[in-house]
Amino acid sequence: MLAVRRFGRFHLFCIQCAMDILRSTYRLALLLALIALGSWAAGAAAQSTTTVVYLVRHAEKLDDTADPPLTEAGAERARLLERTLVDAGITRILSSDYERTRDTAAPLAERLGLEVEIYDPRALDELAERIRSEPGRYLVSGHSNTTPALVERLGGDPGEPIREADEYDRLYVLSVRPEGTTTVLLRYGLPPGSP
Repeated sequence: MLAVRRFGRFHLFCIQCAMDILRSTYRLALLLALIALGSWAAGAAAQSTTTVVYLVRHAEKLDDTADPPLTEAGAERARLLERTLVDAGITRILSSDYERTRDTAAPLAERLGLEVEIYDPRALDELAERIRSEPGRYLVSGHSNTTPALVERLGGDPGEPIREADEYDRLYVLSVRPEGTTTVLLRYGLPPGSP
């Protein structure tokens, strides 16, 4: 009977140890879940306050008339822009009301099923405020003078002026946050002067 009691006590002790271990494991798992949830929520909150804006000058235009269409090279650049940004999570596409800017944005808009929203290139302050107040991921198709100006109004660094004659490959990526804007300047397609 003594051996049974010892075994019984040992057995009860082991059950108590197991229960303590399970409680500790449960508490640890709960703590880790809460930490993960907190990290996810903080990341989601930071992401929801970040607006990402992709800005391009329209692709190559046919001539210097008031509202020219794109050249074949320009149409190819517009298709390349679509392939470049298709997975960027674009939620809004904005363009000035010119054929060349609308046609630069059109392939991506069609692929994503989004409407190309028209903005007034003479009202860049209002456009910048609209973008800041409506978080999302934007593509903005503009001109050699309005694109860097909008970058600046959004708090970004426009860099050197866009060369009017032949520079169509500039792609700005702005991350607009309450604490400031970061600017990344990329190039897409063939560089200026390429055949």
